Amino acid sequence: MALYDQTIENHSEFLESLRHRFLDDDRKTALQKFAIKGFPTKKDEEYKYTNIKEITEKDYNFFPKESHNITKEQLDELHLGEENFDWIVFVNGQLHKELSNISIENAEFLSFNYALNDENHKDVFDKYFNTIASKDLAFTNLNQAYCKYGFFLKVPKNVIIEKPIHVFYLSQNQEENTFYNTRNLLIVEEGAKVEIIESHHNFDESFVFTNSVTEIFTYQNAKADWHKIQNDSDTSYLVDHTFAKQERDSLTTVNTFTFGGKIIRNNLDFIHNGENINSFMNGITIIGKDQLVDHHTAVHHNTPNCQSYQNYKGIFKDKSHGVFNGKVFVNKIAQKTNAYQQNNNVLLSEGATIDTKPQLEIFADDVKCSHGCTVGQLNKDALFYLRARGISKKEAQALLLYAFANDAMQNIDIEPLKVKIEQLLAEKLEVTMEF
Repeated sequence: MALYDQTIENHSEFLESLRHRFLDDDRKTALQKFAIKGFPTKKDEEYKYTNIKEITEKDYNFFPKESHNITKEQLDELHLGEENFDWIVFVNGQLHKELSNISIENAEFLSFNYALNDENHKDVFDKYFNTIASKDLAFTNLNQAYCKYGFFLKVPKNVIIEKPIHVFYLSQNQEENTFYNTRNLLIVEEGAKVEIIESHHNFDESFVFTNSVTEIFTYQNAKADWHKIQNDSDTSYLVDHTFAKQERDSLTTVNTFTFGGKIIRNNLDFIHNGENINSFMNGITIIGKDQLVDHHTAVHHNTPNCQSYQNYKGIFKDKSHGVFNGKVFVNKIAQKTNAYQQNNNVLLSEGATIDTKPQLEIFADDVKCSHGCTVGQLNKDALFYLRARGISKKEAQALLLYAFANDAMQNIDIEPLKVKIEQLLAEKLEVTMEF
């Protein structure tokens, strides 16, 4: 039975398994919307270059087994050397405090499922939940219909969360293909600050499909950074939608570092709701074999005197396929907008491909907006220069590729994270050179 049929058939059983009844009607409405549209195909403009048929034609278990045997050694291998971090570990959808290190003070942290069941948070969910996530997309509607796993974090006014928080989503001990609908809600109130690192890991040979939706609310003079490390197995699929709404004088960053996973689709929407907002989006993609990674970004400049910066780098080998579609919308009242968008790509094999489409829609007349993309191979002159100084071809290629990707890491201010990304770059580039 294909995934579409399973979503309809399993929903009643799913609702019966939940206790948070106040969302039942919303879930049913979302499923109805999904049923009308179905999954996007290559006939849909937004999925023109991304075929998800491989994902949607598989059968999945909607109720993952909770039992696991994750060891401390396995977790240690996933860590970034972050002894001074907090970390939150979800295994098979469930929060495991015994595997986590949570010292968050002066802030509200709950698992998403627990928050839904807590009457004290009903008003918060009424105010924020699903208010900026698109209600017209198949995967966001499917997520609303089935969301259960994930976390809720509210950082109160002027509270600085000093330690970065690494959130692990692990799947293990699943005999069947498994379907997770992860939901995160982050609220950063006026003057507050927080940094999140998110990673997904499948320990089984069976396939995992994660349909994730994250809503971020950054208030006046607040700062929220969200770093995604996507280095999962070849038996993992990920469709991620992240929506970030910013108020005046705020700063929000979403960095996406993609190295592993069979098919990954990242959708990122920034919504400006005040002046002097800064939005940063950076991405590094290094893939091979027959992997597919698709980045779709959109920045909605609705107010004057705001800035957005997008810088995505891609390195593709074998028969891998990359997609980048970046959009910047500038409202007619959004004067003095400064928007930068760049996508640069290197193809290392004849079978590797990239479809890139940066877009600007500008309705204001006093703005500074630029966009561009490049697709090519390594610079032969630079390669010759390095080899003429005694550097081997393999090392010269790796150095040039490292330098090519490096500027997309410049705004990482978490040193262990920066070191980890540099290590992953070095590892992937070493593999990349073996052709």
